[in-house]
Amino acid sequence: MTTPPSSLLVACPHCGKASPWNSQNAYRPFCCERCKMIDLGQWADEAFRVAVPDTEQEFTPPNYPN
Repeated sequence: MTTPPSSLLVACPHCGKASPWNSQNAYRPFCCERCKMIDLGQWADEAFRVAVPDTEQEFTPPNYPN
């Protein structure tokens, strides 16, 4: 893959390798399919989680007027 001169280079989130951020890189922001699949596997194994405040985890029924 050749990098056009106007391409922005970003670090791959998995390995840190410089990767072009353009439409020719089908795996962006990753450098390759391998890094993309490793990241997906980590999400599937719940190695990564999105933090949720404790108050949002509990369900409080709405107080409707009678």
